[in-house]
Amino acid sequence: MTGLYIGGAWGPAADGATFATLDPAEATVITECAEVGPADVDRAVTAARAALDDPAWAQLPAAARARLLWKVADLVEEHADELAELETRDNGQPLAVARNVTVPGTAEHFRYFAGWCTKIEGSVLPVSYPDTLHYTRREPVGVCALITPWNFPLMIAAWKLAPALACGNTVVLKPAEQTPLSTVRLVELMELAGFPPGVVNLLTGGAETGAALAGHAGVDKISFTGSTAVGRSLVHASAGDLKRLTLELGGKAPSIIAADADIDAAVAGNVQGALFNSGQVCAAYSRFYVDRKRADEFTSKMAAAAAALKVGPGLDPATDLGPLISEEHLMSVDAHVRSALYDGAQLVTGGRRADGPGFFYQPTVFAEVTDTMAVAREEVFGPVIPVLAYDDPEEIVGRANGLEYGLAASIWTNDLSTAHRLAARIKAGAVFINMIHVPDAATTWGGYKASGWGREMGPYAIDAYTEVKGVWTHLGRV
Repeated sequence: MTGLYIGGAWGPAADGATFATLDPAEATVITECAEVGPADVDRAVTAARAALDDPAWAQLPAAARARLLWKVADLVEEHADELAELETRDNGQPLAVARNVTVPGTAEHFRYFAGWCTKIEGSVLPVSYPDTLHYTRREPVGVCALITPWNFPLMIAAWKLAPALACGNTVVLKPAEQTPLSTVRLVELMELAGFPPGVVNLLTGGAETGAALAGHAGVDKISFTGSTAVGRSLVHASAGDLKRLTLELGGKAPSIIAADADIDAAVAGNVQGALFNSGQVCAAYSRFYVDRKRADEFTSKMAAAAAALKVGPGLDPATDLGPLISEEHLMSVDAHVRSALYDGAQLVTGGRRADGPGFFYQPTVFAEVTDTMAVAREEVFGPVIPVLAYDDPEEIVGRANGLEYGLAASIWTNDLSTAHRLAARIKAGAVFINMIHVPDAATTWGGYKASGWGREMGPYAIDAYTEVKGVWTHLGRV
């Protein structure tokens, strides 16, 4: 059984409760995890609050914080194979993705923010009063509750942990109950790196745990990645004491394929943009606006490329698409497929559960989709590709911006001036031109509208995890 990590010690939940985590490729139990209750949440927040003021952390030089984060990156790389296999078994993503994207991306984030530790600075500002000095300083926000999703549990934990700790905060980390194992191992490595007790705390449990953290008076900030519905609930739960919030929420990213696009290149990029991690990506390209003159060609080639992908267990080296996370989620994806058929979309390939004991679904392509269909409007979070034709390039911005989401978008054209004009008009936090969506520690990430509040990664993450204080001094005689 995996336990909780509170105040530098591992142990069970206060009431001894546990829950099972499953291998989605086999639909079998991997292990039992401690399931936290209110008493455990309170202990973790109390430990984080005490560590925030403890000189062992509060007075640790910035360069020493940097060395701790750098050590975590080294340990992640030393244990790369173990972490990748844990991620694949618990989440289902192909082992090649875990080895080549997830684990390197985790180490990259710790190294990038290690570099920021010694560069968090204030400024001296000229003021209008004589004989007066004014300067600013950046200080930690305080105790941060970090709530991570199940689709990339290890890497997204690093997105939040690394900047929070670089800025001198303490944290209570809550991974998704479906995929806690790689995060548990990461915290073990962070303990080995030498973080003082209470700086990093780990709670494993379900939605009630996140709600308890959001409502706890000892938490200063929440950083959450997950669905828009849960994000809204956290806003309400945290409103009483006006906690700082960073929310990275749902998406329904449009991909625009212009008449002059290289269709073969667009297909190669969009099949990955749509189906990476079996479409369980908040930035997945999930509605495809194609110039009507090229729509048939694009659709047939997309269907052929999707149908050629091998669906299977993530540990099989030949697998391109792993399982969905759970039976419940598979049924949700299938319901969207049934809805599209009912609404009159034309099924080109896929459209049903794939063979195997786990939660596998065929990559699915629809043609003749309209903007009013649910499959074109709602986040499916699975391997479903709806193709929508357009006639006038001027109409496409309004259609792309027509949903509540605004996380990511993609544009495929050989005319870069057109691409950049479109990018300026599309309401999305990230626009990718002639490429798939990629994360990078140095770049900003976050959404417009119902896709979130605030930004993660890059320099903007320092803003998210610090408070700015102004200090005034009168230099004349008193």
